[in-house]
Amino acid sequence: MDLRYPIGQFQFAGELTPSLIEEWIRDIEVLPSLLRETVKDLSVEQLDTPYRASGWTVRQVVHHVIDSHLNAYLRFKLALTEENPVIKPYEEGKWAELSDYQLPVEHSLVLLEALHIRLVNLLRSLTPAEWERTFIHPDSGTVSVGKNIGMYAWHGQHHLAHIRTLCERNNW
Repeated sequence: MDLRYPIGQFQFAGELTPSLIEEWIRDIEVLPSLLRETVKDLSVEQLDTPYRASGWTVRQVVHHVIDSHLNAYLRFKLALTEENPVIKPYEEGKWAELSDYQLPVEHSLVLLEALHIRLVNLLRSLTPAEWERTFIHPDSGTVSVGKNIGMYAWHGQHHLAHIRTLCERNNW
């Protein structure tokens, strides 16, 4: 298993359908509870264990998920209210070194739960025409709202798998 990409990299070249979009939204909707369940019994030492050599700790992964999903939420809103806006990327690795990444994971779990209520509400309100709206990511080019829904469904599962596979490998 590739510890960096335990569920593989995000790939989508198909057609956006209502059932696929709803499946992705459901994945986004359940992520906060799955993440909370996965980390609830971990000790401080376990939370501060990297999921792979030279990787982030479980604590950093949890904090990263909310930072990333906050950015995604803003990108969705920008794409829905502006014409093909250029979004600002951020330095994920540098963010993971900031002091708030040492806080208890509970703070990020609560924020993720609240954010996902709003995010899921927004995503379920979208029409197929809105799925086609786009933003420009300076590093990866034009991204549609629909594809971004899939990317963030994958993103949550990707980081959840980092933590779960670490727990399995260590018999936690």
